[in-house]
Amino acid sequence: MARIAVDAMGGDFAPRAPIAGALLALGALPPHHQIELIGQTAVIESELDALLRGELAELAHVRDRITIVEAPDVIEMSDKPAAALRRKPNSSMVVGVKRVAEGEAQGFVSAGSTGAQMAISLMVLRLHAGITRPAIGAIFPSAKQPVLVLDVGANVDCAPEELVQFARIGTVYAKALLGRDNPAIGLLSIGEEAEKGNLAVKEAHQRLLGAGLNFLGNVEGRDLPKGACDRGLIDVVVCDGFTGNILLKFYESIGPFLIGMVSKVGQLDPRQVMGSLKQFDVDEYGGSPLLGVRGVSVISHGKSSPKAIKNAISVAVRAWESGMTDEIGRRLAESVPEAPAAPAAPVTGPAK
Repeated sequence: MARIAVDAMGGDFAPRAPIAGALLALGALPPHHQIELIGQTAVIESELDALLRGELAELAHVRDRITIVEAPDVIEMSDKPAAALRRKPNSSMVVGVKRVAEGEAQGFVSAGSTGAQMAISLMVLRLHAGITRPAIGAIFPSAKQPVLVLDVGANVDCAPEELVQFARIGTVYAKALLGRDNPAIGLLSIGEEAEKGNLAVKEAHQRLLGAGLNFLGNVEGRDLPKGACDRGLIDVVVCDGFTGNILLKFYESIGPFLIGMVSKVGQLDPRQVMGSLKQFDVDEYGGSPLLGVRGVSVISHGKSSPKAIKNAISVAVRAWESGMTDEIGRRLAESVPEAPAAPAAPVTGPAK
């Protein structure tokens, strides 16, 4: 049984979106799974009652699988990420991450401040030995198969060894959650030749050649929509968080652009077009686990809809059931046998 803690107060559309998403998730998950809604009890109860009396009345039967955990404080988007734990120890985000650290919940999902969730997860869950920074991995649709890209915003600048760590982490993720037997790794650069790229990319390329991974070499931005390069299918693409975040937000704009363009040219109902292009719907993927910490902490977009939260909860369940975080720790320990427990890294990525 998985018990997933959901930040009921996080996100642009909280508390309605996370609470509705939790109900939708329980309606789709097997009956042994449960959800904890973390936040202000009176607010959560009021929203739950309204949803179950109205638009989600058909899900009244899952109400007994929901527990409310009181957390009176709310971390706002304007709060400084590094100070969130210290200044608001009773916030929904801090309480939720602590539930995971204490073994009371198997995963945490939030659409609140990305920077705050990263900082709190690092300080409370800590990093696996052998890793210096965590990464946010996002699933990108392609013509062949979904591609995992990391990092997409946790680290603006990355050293070569950190890019190698991301490749190791991505390999475990692709096996555990995407079902890829021998994930093929690509290093994002401005050309496929080994000498192309900045200093960090060029050195990371050389290190990846001897890392014992299925490394395809450099890949270019044009390879992502294809899901392949001339050396084969791509499962994982590694880059720094500055590049990855720009790429992610560009990708997120493609779906609405294509839907609008095709609808106009073909004089079609946008809803019909959306059905055929649903792989470009960011809500389909829901959220991205913060990879490298000792627990499941899933980061969702600030504008997450109930559908996105529902899918983020499914990601958290699959991450826990697959043992992904433990496997990441094991793989990293094997690659750096003598590595001491790493301290929490500074937050350098963008907050929502």
